[in-house]
Amino acid sequence: MIITYFGEQFFKIAQGDMVLAFNPVSKEAKSEISAHFGADVAFITTNYPFYNGQEQLSFGDRAPFVIDGPGDYEVKELFVKGVISDAMISKKKYINTIYLFTLDNIKVAFLGALSDSEISKDTKESIDSPDILFIPIGGENLHKEVSLLDAKGAAKLALSLEAKLIIPMSYDNNSLKVFLKEIGEEKAEILDKLTLKLKDLDGKEGEVVVLKPV
Repeated sequence: MIITYFGEQFFKIAQGDMVLAFNPVSKEAKSEISAHFGADVAFITTNYPFYNGQEQLSFGDRAPFVIDGPGDYEVKELFVKGVISDAMISKKKYINTIYLFTLDNIKVAFLGALSDSEISKDTKESIDSPDILFIPIGGENLHKEVSLLDAKGAAKLALSLEAKLIIPMSYDNNSLKVFLKEIGEEKAEILDKLTLKLKDLDGKEGEVVVLKPV
């Protein structure tokens, strides 16, 4: 699989002919992030402009199947579990959906705009030692209205989930520095994009890869 990061929580994962997109930034967000491509599946964790720009994911004859809440889904032989959690935006609770799926035999957990590192035992069991964990680390520093996990809380949660590979998202230089120090990975790889096969995960335990926004 090839993982590309555009900023905020906007990722593209390509595996063969399949293209998955996560939390595309809407034009309504008036962000500098601008990526437009065709996706087969769009994952929306939180109904808010930083995360719900599925209109950015249609190109030519390719328009995405949109997954935008908790539940069990099957699309193109991909089985997805969406687990409910909380986002905090403008001091109001929003539904945030944690997405869990396996692609090319690699188990992926995408935590979205999670605001609280104290997740339930059931949620933790559902996540169950993923191969790749996407986790927000920016706290309240990125946007005044969105409260994400802060770097220390994110590091603690990431370690407790026992992921092989951890990909931080929604970060700035300060939160990234704190997160890497807390997790003991100050020399984490910084990449433009990540190309990964199952065998590449052999022997990895809590390793952090930082993707630069393209």
